[in-house]
Amino acid sequence: MVIRGTRDLDESDVRIRPNRRGSRPRTKDRPAHEDAVPARVVAVDRGRWRTVVDAGGPEEREVTAMRARELGRSPVVPGDIVALTGDVSGRKDTLARIVRIEERSSFLRRSADDDDTTERPLVANADLVVIVTALADPEPRAGMVDRCLVAAYVAGIDTLLALTKADLRDPATFLHDYAPLGVDHVVTHVEPDGTIAGIDELRERLEGRISVLIGHSGVGKSTLLNALVPGAGRATGAVNDVTGRGRHTSSSALALRLPDRSGWVIDTPGVRSFGLGHVDPDDLIGAFEDLAPLAEECPRGCTHLAGAPDCALDDAVAEGRAGTAGPSRLASYRRLAEALRRNDPWEA
Repeated sequence: MVIRGTRDLDESDVRIRPNRRGSRPRTKDRPAHEDAVPARVVAVDRGRWRTVVDAGGPEEREVTAMRARELGRSPVVPGDIVALTGDVSGRKDTLARIVRIEERSSFLRRSADDDDTTERPLVANADLVVIVTALADPEPRAGMVDRCLVAAYVAGIDTLLALTKADLRDPATFLHDYAPLGVDHVVTHVEPDGTIAGIDELRERLEGRISVLIGHSGVGKSTLLNALVPGAGRATGAVNDVTGRGRHTSSSALALRLPDRSGWVIDTPGVRSFGLGHVDPDDLIGAFEDLAPLAEECPRGCTHLAGAPDCALDDAVAEGRAGTAGPSRLASYRRLAEALRRNDPWEA
């Protein structure tokens, strides 16, 4: 047996066990990445993000990137402006790193259904939502349009209705229901020679903007996109004769630049539900800037819906304090508020 001495230890006797992960002290300070390169996200594919660096400039190039761990679970979606570090050359088999998401001007989201508050981000920094709906084959569904309008209004994004297949049905009846909402619209259909009537008008609406196309499957969204961006190659599909539903032909969102670099258009996968579980009903009244101040006169907990007791909006509109458009604006708000508050998700 070896018996150790009990003499006092001095500093020379102290031994520090080496740190397996290195001796650098931990810090909560994150690197600033001041030399990071800005880029626009154009697509997401299996954990990789396709971005464009120096868009429209002399050194424009596509760079594939992965997300840095420091971003946590923050979503990175088409339309986002991000900061890249690492290899940003864009050469084949190189990979950059997304270290920061720049401040967004808008963020469009949906949920799976109204009971699900989990957000499903769609696109960022869009300034126009193009709601594509067919007038026939498949039948138009106002529920989908209303829900898209709610999501766009709450996000502060302008809206445009793109009505397709006008050769199958007169759009007048459908547009009559949306006239009070003041939503801009274009009407299109495919001519016998394959050209699309109304495509030039749609192109004018998108010029200089960052637009996102939304619609359920089979409404002709990909057909419009292929006409707007020649060479886009978005697959098109037919409508099921039994269910009346379209087939999903786009599986991921994709940002494409319009010809002459006059703007961006983001195509989204065809959706069969557009839940609003992530939207607070109180946020909707804020999107109606003319009605919001008047709603402050309402009693606490007022829903502002038709028949709500002592709703100040009714008196304000009747007295003319909401302007000449007051009655139609109030009707528009209540229509969208009903769509938001109904606990039954729209289904295609």
